[in-house]
Amino acid sequence: MVRGSAPAAEVGGRAAARWFTYRRATVAVCLANLVAVLLVLRLLYTSPVSVVSARKRVNGKCSDEQIRRVVESIRIRRAAEPVDLVRKLQKVSALDEKRREKLPLELKQKVSYDILQKLRDLGENTNTTEQQEAIYSWRIEKLKDIRSPSAQNLSNLVLSSKESRMLKQASEHNWDMLREDIGLWEPVNVWHTEHDDKPQNEPEEEEIIAGLPLPPECNAELHSDYGGAAVRWGLTHHKESAADCCQACLDQAKRAKPGALRCNIWVYCSSEYGCYSPDKYEHKHQEC
Repeated sequence: MVRGSAPAAEVGGRAAARWFTYRRATVAVCLANLVAVLLVLRLLYTSPVSVVSARKRVNGKCSDEQIRRVVESIRIRRAAEPVDLVRKLQKVSALDEKRREKLPLELKQKVSYDILQKLRDLGENTNTTEQQEAIYSWRIEKLKDIRSPSAQNLSNLVLSSKESRMLKQASEHNWDMLREDIGLWEPVNVWHTEHDDKPQNEPEEEEIIAGLPLPPECNAELHSDYGGAAVRWGLTHHKESAADCCQACLDQAKRAKPGALRCNIWVYCSSEYGCYSPDKYEHKHQEC
């Protein structure tokens, strides 16, 4: 029995060796396939980036001639900048600000009171042009008074020698800043020329109010306005036409209770650009 067992052990050893050989081969093949898959994936995901980066490296290379042109263009652009002019303007602005700060508050108040009195002497029925001329004449007169010591006694504006010197400097060189400091605002004149190419003997066309016809009780008047603030409550209402606005006013007057406000004036703006009014409210399109 001992002899019979020896060949069986030899056969079992050969089978185990064969099994380990197949196992190693299978593991090796699997590892090889895995490595191949990883390499393929790496090539798929990294090749476009590599190509793009390579192209960028190729395109990013500049020749010496291109670099020289870039440097030359930068030098020309910097040379064309008005550096000296900018520096001079900065110095002038700084000097103006320094002079502006030196002007004392008491002097500003004296100047503002004197100009205000000059405007009051003109009266209430003065236009913008007359006010601007009065301010300009005040400036010229004050410069003359400051330059001639004998004329200072005739002026209502009593100034010391230091204040006169400062006012002269501000009136000659910093007049705009002085006006801003004392709160003097002059409106800009807007000249509007209306071109009228209608023949002289041509009759005026009757204006037509858009929308429904107005009943006689509306008492419509074109290009008219009101003098009071009695219709302030109605400025937020919008109507499609002047007839609707008038009807709303009539309806409100009928429904109003005794002692309550009744609508007796209606104003309607039919212009798309708004309507002029001397009061403080802004009349917009289709506002009733």
